[in-house]
Amino acid sequence: MQTLLFVPADSARKLEKALRSGADALLIDLEDSITPANKATARQMARDFVVAHGGQPGVPRLIVRINAADSDLMDADLDAVICEGLSALMLPKCCGGRDVQQLSARIALREALGNFPPGSFGILPIITETAASLFAMGTFARSSRRLIGLTWGAEDLAADLGAKTNRDAEGRWIGPYEMARSLTLLAARASGVAAIDTVYPDMADAAGFAKACFEAARDGFDGKMAIHPSQVAVIKAAFMPSPEELAHARAIIAGVEAAGGSGVIALDGKMIDEPHLKQARRVLARAGKYPS
Repeated sequence: MQTLLFVPADSARKLEKALRSGADALLIDLEDSITPANKATARQMARDFVVAHGGQPGVPRLIVRINAADSDLMDADLDAVICEGLSALMLPKCCGGRDVQQLSARIALREALGNFPPGSFGILPIITETAASLFAMGTFARSSRRLIGLTWGAEDLAADLGAKTNRDAEGRWIGPYEMARSLTLLAARASGVAAIDTVYPDMADAAGFAKACFEAARDGFDGKMAIHPSQVAVIKAAFMPSPEELAHARAIIAGVEAAGGSGVIALDGKMIDEPHLKQARRVLARAGKYPS
C-alpha cells in the first residue's frame, strides 16, 4: 500500500469520491473527523459502505479507523464494522504491542461469532500519538500476525506534549517528531511490516507536500497517508522509482544472475553484494516489476 486516503465515515459524497481516487486503501474514519453526536450514524454508514464495496474488483482496500480503547467507543465500532469486505482496522493512540494484542483478541471474538476464518482482519496501528508510546517501539515485533503495517502521527503527539508546533520555520520536523518518524520506520522494519508515513495537513502547501512525499520514499517508507484525493497522485509519483533507479536495479539483478548468484560482483567499478541486491529488488517491487 503506497497511498492510503483518509475519508470521514459520515460523508456519503466523500466516500463515493474516494472510490475513484486511485488510492490503494481507504482509511474510513470513525475517530477524529466524527463528532460525538454523529458516531452511531458514522458506524452504520461505514458498515454499509464496506458491505457494498469491499473486495470488489478495482476497489481499494477498506480499512476503518476505530476509536481508541480508552474512549469507551471501540467495542461499538468493532460490532458495527467487522463485516464482509473489511480489510483491516486502524488503531489510534496505540501504545505498544500489548494494545495490538488486546485489539486482536477483540477481533478474534467477533470473527468467531461471525463465522469468519481466523485472521481475516488486519491491524494498522498509529504508534506515536502519545509520549508514552515512544518508549514501546520495540514491542510490535511478533505482537500479532494481524499486523500489516505501522504508521505515526504528529498532530496528536504535539497536543500530548503541549507543543506550539511540530515543525520549524523551514518546515522540517522538530526533534521529538523526527525521532518519532524514525522510530516508526525502524519498528516497522524490525516487525517485518509496511512503514507508512504520516499525513501532511497543510493542503495549501503543494510544494511542501511533494517534498514530504519525496523524503518518505527516499528514507525507506513504503507509503504515505493522504487527507484529500488530490494528494494521491503526488504520493504515487514520489514513490515510483526514476528511470535511472530502475535501470541500476535491473543491472544489479542481471549482474548477480549472470554470475550464477555469486554473493559479490563488481558493477561500474563498485562492489555489489547482498544488501545492494535486496535494495534493487525493493526498487523494482515499488515499480511493480519484480516480486516483493
